[in-house]
Amino acid sequence: MNHEQGSEEDWIIEDEKDDQSQQQLDTSFESHPWRLLIVDDEEDIHAVTRLALSNIVFKGRPLEILSAHSASEAFDILSKENDINLILLDVVMETDDAGLRLVKRIREELKNQLVRIVLRTGQPGQAPEKSVIVDYDINDYKTKTELTTQRLFTTVIASLRAYEGLLSIERSRIGLTRILQASANLYELKSLKEFASGVLNQIGAILDVGADGVLCLSRNAGLRSGDRLQTSIIAATGTYSDFSGLNSLPADCEWTAIVEKAFTEKKSQFQHPADVLFIHTRQGHEFAILVTPPWPLGQMQRDLLELFCDRIAAAFDNRYLNEQLQKAQEASVVALTDLAESRDADTGGHVQRVCRLTNAIASELKKRNNFETDLTPQFMEMVGIASILHDVGKVATPDAVLLKAGGHDKSERIIMEYHALAGETVLARAATMVEGVSYLTYGSQIAGSHHEHFDGQGYPRQLKGEEIPLSARIVAVVDVFDALLHRRPYKEPWTLADTIAYIKARSGTQFDPLVVDALLHFIQTENPDWIAGGEH
Repeated sequence: MNHEQGSEEDWIIEDEKDDQSQQQLDTSFESHPWRLLIVDDEEDIHAVTRLALSNIVFKGRPLEILSAHSASEAFDILSKENDINLILLDVVMETDDAGLRLVKRIREELKNQLVRIVLRTGQPGQAPEKSVIVDYDINDYKTKTELTTQRLFTTVIASLRAYEGLLSIERSRIGLTRILQASANLYELKSLKEFASGVLNQIGAILDVGADGVLCLSRNAGLRSGDRLQTSIIAATGTYSDFSGLNSLPADCEWTAIVEKAFTEKKSQFQHPADVLFIHTRQGHEFAILVTPPWPLGQMQRDLLELFCDRIAAAFDNRYLNEQLQKAQEASVVALTDLAESRDADTGGHVQRVCRLTNAIASELKKRNNFETDLTPQFMEMVGIASILHDVGKVATPDAVLLKAGGHDKSERIIMEYHALAGETVLARAATMVEGVSYLTYGSQIAGSHHEHFDGQGYPRQLKGEEIPLSARIVAVVDVFDALLHRRPYKEPWTLADTIAYIKARSGTQFDPLVVDALLHFIQTENPDWIAGGEH
């Protein structure tokens, strides 16, 4: 081959010089050379091609040239090396169509649609250009005689530029897919710390560097002019894990200034080695996420992260509003319970103890893998708060019956027992006003069924076994256990030993045996001081 223009040393691409620094910044994360594979059974072709391309540098990256002398050898290399950008491929090697068969294997078996393939042939009659271009997924077709040094150079650079464009599109697709997946995950996270940790993990995934070296901060918006900027660390990972226990960034931290700048200017800062993403939500919350990747972020990565920041803002507002709604529901439940308890001073503290012990028993049952289909995350989250509604129906019970010292006669017992249906009815009606399952849903189950017996001898419907909702079977045990231990208008407190004996004696008749076992294990083994402060 003969040089047509210039010398080999001059082949450093300088096109678009004004944008070159930005382009190099965008691709600097790909600091390894461009990789080209020569596939030809003639050793002279390898030598001449290497000589012609030896000093090419494209966008700041040199060219690394690999060799294969048969289609099978090339396939082995491509099976192991998934970052080859361009293949210069001979058609006729171990068979007349070895190169064409290799093209099909690359696209179909290796599923590699990115690598650019240029066919070079010394026998064009063996592989007519029109049929090859139509039938095979190649990117160019050249005869060896027409590939002068300059045209080889042009072909290689054009192919690498095409590869770069396809890779950018593929990375954008992958990045957008990750953002969609990450956004969906963030909507499921509950606590602020869990949310922040999720953000860090997802940003690490988008950048392909894991969550190492990422820090998430927040501050209250709306500070007056002149007020000192306050930040609070929500979550920290990787090299910044030690910061997770601090209230704010240390004053001597090298990244404090850039974080404060992001908050002050209310926009993201990209100043490698530190990049800070600024997030402002519609609810007025402001966050800064510090990222220290090992390379400068390219424009595509910046755009993807800014898009993700918009998703973070929406997800956080959603989490915040859901949290406020949940708190409002809890406050309503507590208010209803306070109303019911206000008529009976002797039951003070009962519902709080029922709530704590209900949660404890549900957790113990889950540890034992009991009732796996019932003990859903939603159940575990709501059953404790819902349990405090178990006697809300007593607001309908007359004082003469509710506060009577001593036992009830038959008519009074009928009146007293009505509180189960009264509570269930009121709560069930309220639950229909809330979409999906809520505290009121479980509260209605518990209020209406916590006096049912496991053997079917309870009230108000004589339900039996698993006909009784699990939430009510748990509260049935807890309610009696706590009531026996503490003073009531009709009784003095029992000792713990007598209370346990009573519960054990009714396991399998009044109470679900698995729930009783969980209660006794928790009280006697894991928390023997649970009753501290009780009247026994």
